Amino acid sequence: MSSATRALATDPALAAPPAGAGPSRRSRVKWGPLLLLLPAIAVVTMFFLVPLVDVFIRSVTDPEPGLQNYEWLLTNPVNLEVIARTFLTSLVVTFVCLVVAYPYAYLMTIVGERARAWLTLFVMMPLWTSILVRTLAWMVLLADTGPINDFLEAIGVGRQPLIRTTFGVALGMAQVLLPFMVLPIYSALAKIDRRLLSASSSLGANGITTFFKVYLPLSRPGIFAGSITVFILGLGFYIIPSLLGSPKEAMVSSLIYQQVSVFLLWGQGAALGIALLVVTLIILVVFNRFVRGASLAPGVEPE
Repeated sequence: MSSATRALATDPALAAPPAGAGPSRRSRVKWGPLLLLLPAIAVVTMFFLVPLVDVFIRSVTDPEPGLQNYEWLLTNPVNLEVIARTFLTSLVVTFVCLVVAYPYAYLMTIVGERARAWLTLFVMMPLWTSILVRTLAWMVLLADTGPINDFLEAIGVGRQPLIRTTFGVALGMAQVLLPFMVLPIYSALAKIDRRLLSASSSLGANGITTFFKVYLPLSRPGIFAGSITVFILGLGFYIIPSLLGSPKEAMVSSLIYQQVSVFLLWGQGAALGIALLVVTLIILVVFNRFVRGASLAPGVEPE
């Protein structure tokens, strides 16, 4: 018997594990991560899945079992008009945020550390203020006798209807949602290798060509993540359209509130909520399927 064999036979630490030790270790490896996820799964189940199932059940059982609430939803032209207005307003707000956020995020990538900290502070500051307070401030600014109209009259343009319009609603929503566009775009732009831009210039491309052929495609994950976040958040706004708009600018959230709190028609309000959720999920699936190279998380490449 060799020395190595004698060592294996006499050293308990080097001996073969007991017969039942292998499966027990595999079991711990298998169930360990799942046990860590249990708190998150419990929270998601109790505060998201259970209410969602309850809303769906109400939509097909209140006031009586059937699909009459969805029939009302699809056959009432007012509902279809409000849904179309909601998606159109969210789309406009997303476009406005993208136009403002992209240059701002680019500026954050080329300035120094101190200036970047100030720019980050400016974009995050609205998130630290109550949305109701910000909306009331916009009501003062956009009022017919407010400072903006006073300025327009002073320069000869004349007073314009700013409040109780789609413009006012979109402006207020864009100011609230702008950080959700700036931060994903900045995250994507900060990861772009600047040597690629120099290589493009050395190969004869001008600045415009370099931007559209190199820089913009590399920033697409951040654009997609920010746009889809702003668009989805915009679909559920209630306070801003109610205070800055008029009944002509009502969105789905206002219609749901009206059905539930005013008319006490829980089934119809639930049907509106489920329809909005389904349409939003369809939009997400379509974007993930047809926007090639995009990702909901900037910096994470899709499979």
